[in-house]
Amino acid sequence: MKYQIQNIHEIDSPALVVYPHIVQKNIDRMKEIAGDVNRLRPHVKTHKMAEVVKMQMDNGINKFKCATIAEAEMLGQVGAVNVLLAYQPVGPKVNRLADIIDQYPNTKFACLVDDTDAAENISIVFLSKNKTIEVWLDLDVGQHRTGIFADQRALDLFLFCKKLKGISPVGFHVYDGHIRDDNFERRKERSDKCFELVEQLNTNIEQLGFEKLKIVAGGSPAFNVHALRDNVDCSPGTCLFWDFGYQNMLPEQQFNYAALVISRIISKPSDNLICVDLGHKSIAAENPFPRVHFLNLPDAKQVGQSEEHLVLDVGNNAKFKVGEVLYGVPKHICPTCALYEKAIIVDEDGLAKKEWRVIARDRRITI
Repeated sequence: MKYQIQNIHEIDSPALVVYPHIVQKNIDRMKEIAGDVNRLRPHVKTHKMAEVVKMQMDNGINKFKCATIAEAEMLGQVGAVNVLLAYQPVGPKVNRLADIIDQYPNTKFACLVDDTDAAENISIVFLSKNKTIEVWLDLDVGQHRTGIFADQRALDLFLFCKKLKGISPVGFHVYDGHIRDDNFERRKERSDKCFELVEQLNTNIEQLGFEKLKIVAGGSPAFNVHALRDNVDCSPGTCLFWDFGYQNMLPEQQFNYAALVISRIISKPSDNLICVDLGHKSIAAENPFPRVHFLNLPDAKQVGQSEEHLVLDVGNNAKFKVGEVLYGVPKHICPTCALYEKAIIVDEDGLAKKEWRVIARDRRITI
């Protein structure tokens, strides 16, 4: 098994382990799909690690997307050129974002808006500091989580923002995360239909005498769909590490698992059951079972989980010993990473000698 760690006896469990040489392969594949590295604006929410950002920067990627102020600060700390906070800041977050801009002047920051009150508040804060921040209109094209409908309401919001000082509307943020078909053609058909609304909205803006707005679209599911469009930046994130959920849904994207969770058998409570140390606190638990796919025990049936324990039905546990190591691929890697304060780094020889902080898992770094 290519993921086997030679000095596994030195690693306590549960643990998050990352394979940088496989991360590099995923970066290469991401660039291949995009066709042009300048079209990439990867999301950092999956890994939350400065070292992964640096790897991408070494590969010519200079634009990033993030979801929290801490992630934005992490990007400022490593000297990222261009950062979009894919979140509409409200309350203290507006001032925190302004403080980050002060702290990291060599990084260009922007944020989302989908509401006139929020836009006006951002305008007031930045105007009071004699600053102007670029804003991207967050469009709802079907997920109904955030955003404003891509119709007259979005056009009205754009015109409202154009009149405000302290902000400058420059683009559309289009996240079609509700489109999760496992068939590429069906996924493309649905995404294309949503995107027609965005194109029409941009045409309407142009007809009013304004320049068309920039567009950043999609996450990992629609990455290879939006990569086919002209003048659209893509913002995949999960593909850097990949997970079992997306491998089943998006096999044609051909990414590789670059982060696993290490677990050990801690008990054999009955003839057919084993218990491992991979509870709710160690693996993303928002999905139904299976929440993890064990590479060296793929047929185990997950039957119970609590804070520190995961119970597996293996039929007959006679061949298993307490203390044995299992290598697991999370079904959802993004929230799994956030459960760990550090990742164990495994080199191409299978040796784990370094650690990377999951630095942006905290809500605050310094600001």
